Amino acid sequence: MLSSFKLGLRAVTLRASFAVGVLSLGGAVVAAPVFAQTPAAPAASVSQRGTVKAISGATLTLTPDKGDDVVVAVAPGARVLQIAAGSTDLKSAKVITLDGIAVGDRVLVTGKPGDTAGFTASRVILMKSDDIAQKRAAEAADWQKRGSGGIVTAVNGPVLTVSAGTKKTQVQTTPTTIFRRYAGGSVKFEDAQPSSLAQIHTGDQMRVRGAASDDGSTITAEEIVTGSFRNLSGILSAVDPTAGSVTLKDIATKKTVVVMVTANSQLKALPAGGGMRAGAGGPGAGAAMTPGAGAPRAAGAGGPGAGGPGGGGGRGGDLSQRVARLPAVPLTDFKTGQAVMIVASQTDDSLTAITLLSGVENLLAATPSGEAPMTLSPWTTGAPEGGGGAQ
Repeated sequence: MLSSFKLGLRAVTLRASFAVGVLSLGGAVVAAPVFAQTPAAPAASVSQRGTVKAISGATLTLTPDKGDDVVVAVAPGARVLQIAAGSTDLKSAKVITLDGIAVGDRVLVTGKPGDTAGFTASRVILMKSDDIAQKRAAEAADWQKRGSGGIVTAVNGPVLTVSAGTKKTQVQTTPTTIFRRYAGGSVKFEDAQPSSLAQIHTGDQMRVRGAASDDGSTITAEEIVTGSFRNLSGILSAVDPTAGSVTLKDIATKKTVVVMVTANSQLKALPAGGGMRAGAGGPGAGAAMTPGAGAPRAAGAGGPGAGGPGGGGGRGGDLSQRVARLPAVPLTDFKTGQAVMIVASQTDDSLTAITLLSGVENLLAATPSGEAPMTLSPWTTGAPEGGGGAQ
């Protein structure tokens, strides 16, 4: 449940921790595991974290979270330490030999710059890929069981009000609550950055994991992920496949908007007469989020978006999860006069569709007068068709 942290390079002592992300809202909820190092190696040293791509003798080729592959020569006598998934320090680390490292493992290497590209490592801290997969599966199952979500409609100190259709949930944060936030228009969980309560605003989409009251009206948050996305609902007045755009009058704002459609947009259609009925987990069941994580789901787990507020795995329906299973359709299948729901990212005055869904007439018709239309989570983006997991 952690996203990438920058490595500190100037402290005298080292405390390295591996953390596995939990939200991957599309498909699985878990992002790639990362290392956080606080403080870090001596100033004369360099550090690099990444996934082992290749091994040749004592030379490792790493694929970092960002940037080009890095070649690391492991020095004779270098310490190789293995820690468990989720470990936060080196106290429980196990000393292993170099041949204990395999392709796919995550490592944090520390050493000195080499004469050529890359560097020579004096220490390798390792997390096994199998341990990571097991950690992800457990966390994915927990997000399905105890996850909830919706739109933030009020922020009152440590208490957040989250609405999904007509249902409102009070989310109580604590000093130990973990906050993450999506940056820019990204819906990839690995792009979510450490955040704080102060960065949450009304109108944000939110996913929360924690202990709910018996009636589901309150949740004590253990982890929260938020993002700012536009949710639009209305009748299409124009479809332009050549320009890659659709035009509609948004029900909530009563304004006509043009939304661009790109190759990365998810275009889906609910089957005729097959829209979720209002009341299946509340009209806002679709607001439950399924953050994309780039990791396999636990068998049978729906990811963090497997239930709306008050509805975890098996409790009520989830439009976002259902949409992730639908096959993609071309923009030419969308026609003027159709009712659609759209999740869009916004850059200046330009809107770009993340998800465009048709066949929602029944859903919008079921919205009570005066209520905002139910919303569609953006964080199913990247989930493979069939709902199996993230890309």
